[in-house]
Amino acid sequence: MRNPGAAFGRRLLVESLTVVAADPSAQCAWIDGHGVVTDEIALDFDHAFRMVGGLTEDDGVSPAVLPDLRAIDAVFAGMSGAGNTDRWSMDALETDPGWGEARDLARRVLADMPGEWRLPMPEICVIR
Repeated sequence: MRNPGAAFGRRLLVESLTVVAADPSAQCAWIDGHGVVTDEIALDFDHAFRMVGGLTEDDGVSPAVLPDLRAIDAVFAGMSGAGNTDRWSMDALETDPGWGEARDLARRVLADMPGEWRLPMPEICVIR
């Protein structure tokens, strides 16, 4: 990796995708364990996704995964809004088709990136 900030950006992306790609039970455990709400999954992805523009294939992020990353972003955007609060419940992680689509896309992106895609759920530091 040529860009020193690229390692950080790639790590954020992989960690956020790991949570999006996880089974609903693992997502619920992650949410409970960190004392956050469900939308933290999408917020972490959004933060990492905004950094992707500066990453290149040399940084371990192929341009081929960009359409799937954009699709995940679009899924989460489509789930947003006052009329969609039920889509952000813990139960929705298992039952909502948007979460299923985001999960499948995240798994595909991780499978296309170098390295093992089945990683442990990342630890986060919540500042309150």
